[in-house]
Amino acid sequence: QVQLVESGGGLVQAGGSLRLSCAASGRTFGIYAMGWFRQAPGKGREFVASISWSGGSTYYADSVKGRFTISRDNAKNTVYLQMNSLKPEDTAVYYCASAQAFYSAYVPKNEAEYDYWGQGTQVTVSS
Repeated sequence: QVQLVESGGGLVQAGGSLRLSCAASGRTFGIYAMGWFRQAPGKGREFVASISWSGGSTYYADSVKGRFTISRDNAKNTVYLQMNSLKPEDTAVYYCASAQAFYSAYVPKNEAEYDYWGQGTQVTVSS
């Protein structure tokens, strides 16, 4: 089992920034890709960004491209999501997830590809 714990959420004004962190523990051996998803009130969970085990490959949803940056520190078993130029429509619960990878450049984009999920952290952007 892998445990994922998100942190860094909060309330911020439009145009502001937040940095989310997700720490992994438990059976973290092997290689795994990481991703961020979000779920706004009354909506389904949607993909935000993902990063390969090596960190050399990333993928972003169009809605956050150019504003959000995903990164990871494998020595700390932690993945980050730097969120800049936040908009009210970014308000959601943000979840991190891990996916077993069979090659280092694997960058999963679909919810079904992920094996473990965190409990989520709330991000609220006021207008």
